[in-house]
Parts: sequence; C-alpha cells; structure tokens
Amino acid sequence: MIDHPPLIVTAALDEGAFAWFDDLRRAHFPKGRNQVPAHLTLFHALPGAEETAVAEVLKAAAGRRAPMRLEVRGPWFLGRGVAYRIASPELEDLRAELAAAFSGWLTPQDRAPFRPHITIQNKAEPDAARALLEDLQQAFEPFDIWAEGLEVWRYLGGPWSPIARLAFGDASPAGSGLGEADGS
Repeated sequence: MIDHPPLIVTAALDEGAFAWFDDLRRAHFPKGRNQVPAHLTLFHALPGAEETAVAEVLKAAAGRRAPMRLEVRGPWFLGRGVAYRIASPELEDLRAELAAAFSGWLTPQDRAPFRPHITIQNKAEPDAARALLEDLQQAFEPFDIWAEGLEVWRYLGGPWSPIARLAFGDASPAGSGLGEADGS
C-alpha cells in the first residue's frame, strides 16, 4: 500500500512578513516544539492521494489572482499560545472558492469557519501566553503584509515538507502535479 501523507495549503507571505513572523515564532514557541516555519493555513489536511487534482485547482486559482493585501489586526489569545489575526476579503474569497472545489475532501477542521491567523506561540503554559499577549498588545498598531501565492506542504507527522510555491498571477498550464510548479 502506498502512503499518501495529507497536503497542507498555506498563503505564501511576502519575504519581510514571513521573516518577521518566523522570528517571533522562533523566539516564543516552547523550545523543541516548533517544527514548522511561520504560516497562514488555508487547509490543514487535503488528501495526498489526490495531489494531481489538488494541484490543478490550486494552480488555476492562483493564476487568476494578483498578490493580495492582508491586514494584520493584532495579537489573539489562543489559551496556550498567541496568534496574529489577519483580515483580507480577497483571501477569504479565495479560501471559499477552494473550499467549494475541495468540499468532498474537507476534514471537520477545514469545514469550520475560516479564521485567518499566524500563530507565533502554541503549546505554552497559559500564564506565559497571557504575558506574551499583553506584551505584544502594548505597542501594536495594525499593518499590512502581502500574500504572493500559495504554498503546498506534505504533512510528515509533525514536520512539514515543502512541495510547491504557486505564485499569484502565474497563468502557466496546470500540468499534472505540484512538483512541476516549483521546478522539481
């Protein structure tokens, strides 16, 4: 039997935004628990066995869009961590379009209402999370970042393995698999 680990789809953040959030994540995630870089998840678990069909849908959707502005709205308490809330009508429209295309494959987590965010701390003690939230809230002012495309990852039981980065506005043919999108 062939093992097909689930696929994860995230928004590809602009380089500056990614670096800022990833630095925060590395600084505040409990040591030894941070196995993936900073990310904004659109889908947590699409079927790996459907990689070709997933690729066609993602490439077509990405090709029809320009980079999109995302508003960082502020830190959000997760109970055992902190995330930054993200607002973007364009991102929500994209997510809804993709959810409709993938409707037969969505897990309960991916069928839940979409609440875009970037987690910078998780699996921490609640008191540490509250302290970080208070610290981050003191000087926070909303700011904009950009989503430049979509990233696809293979879930490996903790760590993720990157498969492809699909740029918005790239109207190249869909091809037969995600590997073609990143030159591998």
